[in-house]
Amino acid sequence: MKHELPKLHYAKNALSPIMSEETLDLHHGKHHQTYITKLNEFIEGTEMKDDSLEEIILKSSKDQKMMGLFNNASQHWNHNLFWKCMKPNGGGTMPPKLEKRIISDFGNVESFKNKFKEAGVTQFGSGWCWLSIHEGKLIVTKTANAANPLIEGMKPILGCDVWEHSYYIDYRNKRPEYLDKFVENLIDWEFVESLLD
Repeated sequence: MKHELPKLHYAKNALSPIMSEETLDLHHGKHHQTYITKLNEFIEGTEMKDDSLEEIILKSSKDQKMMGLFNNASQHWNHNLFWKCMKPNGGGTMPPKLEKRIISDFGNVESFKNKFKEAGVTQFGSGWCWLSIHEGKLIVTKTANAANPLIEGMKPILGCDVWEHSYYIDYRNKRPEYLDKFVENLIDWEFVESLLD
């Protein structure tokens, strides 16, 4: 199975000015495409060539010799989720079912948002911050580089890329501002809610 770059469900300029067309063009069209190209090269002619992306991630995460494969497969998966977690004029009020779960597991919506942004801000170097389902509860975590919560038996339902390529053109070194804008103006809460079950 050949892995391909997913089409965005919005125009390249639709997230501007929160995420500029230049950032989205480089991030989606160049960075994400590079992960996919390398992933396809890694699996060509191997027993993993017909595996699902999730199977490749789980298998390669257990073997240090397959770290290159893991990094590219995981980054492909991470970005697939990332693009879907955003929409033009996102943010705002959460739909009721998601809001109820957030309040149940974090106390209130602001507490969740603060934890999520803090996870992204405090991730040293490249990585991701996540909202995942773990043993029936919603939890916030962060991962370094390409890692994601799948390998810990969790189900990620929201991910934010905090590699510099995702924000440096628009925010320079102001990662906290990028995370704040992402949460308040870009997240597609309806999509996140759709992954609850």
